[in-house]
Amino acid sequence: MITIGKDRLTIRALAAAAKEPGRGAALSTAKDFEEHINAGAALLDRIIAAGVPVYGVTTGYGDSCTETIGKGRLKDLPLNLTRYHGCGLGAYLDDAAVRAVMIVRLNTLAQGFSAVSIDLLQAIAFFIEHDILPRMPEEGSVGASGDLTPLSYLAGALAGERDVRYQGETMPAAQALASLKRAPYRFRPKEAIAVMNGTAVMNALAALAFSRARFLADLSCRITALNILALKGNACHFLPRLFAAKPHAGQGHAASRIFAALGGEHAPAGGQGKIQDPYSLRCAPHVIGLFYDMADTLRGFIETEMNSANDNPLIDVETGGVYHGGHFYGGHIALAMDTLKVIAANIADLIDRQIALVVDPKFNRGLPANLAGAEAGLHHGFKAVQIGASAWAAEALKNTMPASVFSRSTECHNQDKVSMGTIAARDCRRVLGLTSQTLAAGLLAASQALRLRGGGITVPPPAAQTMGEVLEYFTPLGEDRPLEGDLRETLARIEAEGFSV
Repeated sequence: MITIGKDRLTIRALAAAAKEPGRGAALSTAKDFEEHINAGAALLDRIIAAGVPVYGVTTGYGDSCTETIGKGRLKDLPLNLTRYHGCGLGAYLDDAAVRAVMIVRLNTLAQGFSAVSIDLLQAIAFFIEHDILPRMPEEGSVGASGDLTPLSYLAGALAGERDVRYQGETMPAAQALASLKRAPYRFRPKEAIAVMNGTAVMNALAALAFSRARFLADLSCRITALNILALKGNACHFLPRLFAAKPHAGQGHAASRIFAALGGEHAPAGGQGKIQDPYSLRCAPHVIGLFYDMADTLRGFIETEMNSANDNPLIDVETGGVYHGGHFYGGHIALAMDTLKVIAANIADLIDRQIALVVDPKFNRGLPANLAGAEAGLHHGFKAVQIGASAWAAEALKNTMPASVFSRSTECHNQDKVSMGTIAARDCRRVLGLTSQTLAAGLLAASQALRLRGGGITVPPPAAQTMGEVLEYFTPLGEDRPLEGDLRETLARIEAEGFSV
């Protein structure tokens, strides 16, 4: 359980909380925390009373900041902001992603620079506690001024508007709140823009993407080891001494994982007369290791963002100042996601190339063509699975075009340079999904190949454990049969991180 207002939010904690309906995060009830939050709201009240102009509070939004709002209409402005941004399209974010978005936004507001009341934070925490999930379209954010359109669905739901998912059903937010005897929230000045004008959507998606990518990197090391065994390859390509000579830490980490899965110092010699294996085996640490080498940097970008104040303007209780700036800009998340999707797509391509080796009798060192388990020619084994894996890897590679360079000038040239961070995060999730599919094919193919080898090779315990987990549900092919069900089961287990790596 994460305590918002007390604990620093981490990717690991957020990813776990997103899977736990109603149990992932709670708001601190410490008196000093509540007093600090309310002090910001009280300061804003004094600033308004003094006649100091504050963007989005006493003015219109965006390019309309030249329009002054009369004091009698200040409470009407926030709800209008939520309404006119209700124009999202595309698929809706899945439940785990919506939970992550709400937790991230709550945490950023809890930094104490947003001039919101503790009542608003408690309203968001109520949604988290009762697993009231706003229906949040994926598309419509340019990543600066934050995730305005998707976050408007959170703000609108808090106010009793828009639809939510509650107890497995889609219903109006007002209906879900009424069933819990909870009144819709009424925004104070600045509170709607504080909810909406930030990076919570891209940030949450980035955190979930990073969490997924780490497991896929670990799993790809294990699949590589399985394929090396199946192809009677060379364990010497992963010797610690070799990687000491080119000491990229992440590359060495990948090599050590592969070497350990092969049995370490007791790994079978392999090689079958060839002193060097193809690059997709020999250079696997150089591909997979890029994730480990970049992990700290990417994690730093994502976790700094989710523990920051990133709306506008910021109200500082300590100095009494109003700071108009651009912390809603998602450039760090955009770069992190553009980087991560390139790394992930290269891993998909690597495993696709390994599958191509293991099915091809010109390269698979004595295995049946296409890993067929029965009469060749009549049965074709993994022929179509290899085609499918190639399609998934190719689509992953196609989606690596960086989103961050496609800035568009919007909103009367006020938002004239934008991050596209949310698009980058969505692209990355798609690439990771395709990579997961490719790895599912690779895991089944490697297990089929090792089973076809029979007693001809020794499978060391680490590799044998993963193969055994596959064989719990996958019956290796004899005669041909459709493999979609096996692939989907493998994919589900990958998504649940259900394999030893």
